[in-house]
Amino acid sequence: MGTPGSDRAAVAEDLARRAVDWLVAAREQQADRVSTVGSDPDPSLYSGDAGVLLALHEAAEHTGSARLRRLVDEGADRLAAQVDDVDVSSLYFGLTGIAFTLHVLMREDAAAHALRLVRSRAVDGRWGPMFELLAGNAGIALGALRAGDHDLAVAAVEHYLSEATPTASGVNWAVRPTPARSHHVAHGTLGIVLALGTVGSEVGRGDLVELALRGAADVVGRDEQGPEGFLVPHSDPPHRPDLIERYSLGWCNGPAGDAQTFRLLHQVTGDDRWRALGDRCWHTVVTSGLPARLRPGFWDNSGRCCGTAGVLALALDRVVERGDHGDHGGHGGHEDPGVFADVLVDDLLARATVDEDGARWSNHEHRDDPPDLRPERGWAMGSAGIVRELLRYARVRVGRDDAYAVPWPDHPTRPRRHPAGILGA
Repeated sequence: MGTPGSDRAAVAEDLARRAVDWLVAAREQQADRVSTVGSDPDPSLYSGDAGVLLALHEAAEHTGSARLRRLVDEGADRLAAQVDDVDVSSLYFGLTGIAFTLHVLMREDAAAHALRLVRSRAVDGRWGPMFELLAGNAGIALGALRAGDHDLAVAAVEHYLSEATPTASGVNWAVRPTPARSHHVAHGTLGIVLALGTVGSEVGRGDLVELALRGAADVVGRDEQGPEGFLVPHSDPPHRPDLIERYSLGWCNGPAGDAQTFRLLHQVTGDDRWRALGDRCWHTVVTSGLPARLRPGFWDNSGRCCGTAGVLALALDRVVERGDHGDHGGHGGHEDPGVFADVLVDDLLARATVDEDGARWSNHEHRDDPPDLRPERGWAMGSAGIVRELLRYARVRVGRDDAYAVPWPDHPTRPRRHPAGILGA
């Protein structure tokens, strides 16, 4: 904990570079398999090539590597060639995420073609049975917005206006074809709130922002850990309780992700109660015991979606927003986001497998035998998502540019407050 900031940054950056080496080798092995057995590579943002390419692009921008830029350029061409073969439309599993990636990598014709296909597949304003961020309308809206198609973004979120269900504290939505109503970012109310608030603020639609605030109010009304903390169950009635724990802590279904939505609402409205709710989420996260694996199933993932890298992203957001870029020297306690960022990076360092092939992480499933899972390369559960956060940590730790080269569609990274008058407009 007393390691100087420049040393910590160097160690994190070196681990990220080694993870990039492994990602490049894994992509080459996949290309060999495709050419020999004809298997289709996963192109998705969640676990496949789109997410990996954006991580490599992040690394290329961080390091200035001409080799990585060439690999990304070649990969973008291959991704563009897959557009017509992808029959899923969502942000994380389908064409919207691919379109966003192609837009970032300056393949505008292919990106526009992908979004036209997405638009053509809507049936009664929806793209399938899931009606949330990872697989449904909310994610399509955010991806389309970031790819420059504001009309599609608005069309994707407008359907939430007519589908909202009034509750005791606000509104929520039926996000899947079962009775369970989920509450968090990945599959639930706060992911929809994030989309409504983001799109509404950027296009000047006060009705969408107002609906976002009503959705957030429903989740706030379910808090079970106030006044200092914030903890809401996964879903009500519980969705698949035999498999899914009642409470989670990560980005996808816990306070690490809830805080991101509250950050967005504070940026949009300027209302400090949302900032205070983000602080309560942070208190719950840092006092929970993570990243230690306190019991089987408690904290088994190093990745971005439901693991340590996703919490690191929030810690760095808080460091940047509070102007705390200095060396902590082990002081300040875990509620200091810089101190906790160090703790999280130490855990990623300790859990990495590093050898001549590079660095990667194995997540843990205590119900499997053996429990250590095969290392994955993607954004959600694998090395791509971890690389992005380690590189940002390395920059923040020494006061370099604290922004991502590629802001993710659902990650609030800059103020989006609309001029006064949007609410009720």
